Amino acid sequence: MSKLYLVPTPIGNLEDITLRAIRILKEEVALILAEDTRKTGILLKHYSISKPMSAFHQHNEHQQLERLIDRLHAGEVMALVTDAGTPAISDPGFLLVRACIQHNIEVECLPGATAFVPALVNSGLPADRFVFEGFLPHKKGRQTRIKAISEQSYTSILYESPHRLLKTLQQFAEEAGADRRAAVARELTKIYEETVRGTLDELIKYYEEKGVKGEIVIVLEGKAEK
Repeated sequence: MSKLYLVPTPIGNLEDITLRAIRILKEEVALILAEDTRKTGILLKHYSISKPMSAFHQHNEHQQLERLIDRLHAGEVMALVTDAGTPAISDPGFLLVRACIQHNIEVECLPGATAFVPALVNSGLPADRFVFEGFLPHKKGRQTRIKAISEQSYTSILYESPHRLLKTLQQFAEEAGADRRAAVARELTKIYEETVRGTLDELIKYYEEKGVKGEIVIVLEGKAEK
């Protein structure tokens, strides 16, 4: 019976994968669709998983859709993984999931690693209501989005690259106020994991002095309700 599994993979520490995910990849699927076959190959080798892989990423997902749907219709069982975390969370996956649903192909998403959850919980900011914003636009619409996020009354979570972190913190400080509280989670689950908490002004000063490396998650306090 055809089926697509969405399998979360570790965001850093290779131990952060479920026993079920290992079983699915090792025993249940005929093909693993990987954002980067080289990176996924390291994970598969670590867990002695020997299954064929095919590249599926943002540059080829449109071209691959019809071929993959045909193979799934023919009865194949596949797994989709990304470089780190849960597929379709700021990563490829949405188009394939939507196409499977439209063609009545079963889709099952396993629970597992994703960067924004530990960043939020460890930030010390309210987690009862929050919004995940993904990556900000680089140019067009960036300032409009920053302004809208700054006006929200609930906690906001964003992904950011290290070379744009300072610019992003500075833009939020200008729009939301330098005293708005935030947290920056860096290199989650890895050797140099770090969470820095404080006002936007304090975070700017910290990273101006220390510099920035690694994968970044920003957690921003919501605007105080009057």
